[in-house]
Amino acid sequence: MVEWVRTGPEQAELIRNLYQFYAYESSDWEQEDVELDGRFYIHEAHLARYWREPGWSANLILVDGFIAGFLLIERSELPDVEALELADLFVLKKYRRQGIGRALAVQVLSSGESDWLVRFYRQDETALAFWRAVLAELPRPVHTLEPDDDPQLLTFLIPRTTH
Repeated sequence: MVEWVRTGPEQAELIRNLYQFYAYESSDWEQEDVELDGRFYIHEAHLARYWREPGWSANLILVDGFIAGFLLIERSELPDVEALELADLFVLKKYRRQGIGRALAVQVLSSGESDWLVRFYRQDETALAFWRAVLAELPRPVHTLEPDDDPQLLTFLIPRTTH
């Protein structure tokens, strides 16, 4: 059974630890180096927002009760875009290629009364393939946006209505 469970601030260390795996996997194309303590940098003030800001949440992905990854949701900070953003979705390697991430992303982006925003780096070939499959499966329309904040990001808006 796959489920996603919202965490509280007492689980910040757990999310921080899982984020190290996420940062490691993207370090080849992001060209990130580890800090002097051997860990990838985490912007602590940004991380704290997942438990402080309305609409933001840090969620664990559980498979049969075991931690399989995380899902970070934020409110969009793009001008004139009122939407929730599926900011980061990470599934541990053991649980990949089972459709867990795709099913979860489709469920999240198809639910609720909110518009959704998805953004990812065009250099991330794995994310590109993943999100193309997810966006093609959605029962909602998908619109490409071209904000001028970061030309390396591909940006998609999934509105809550189909009209």
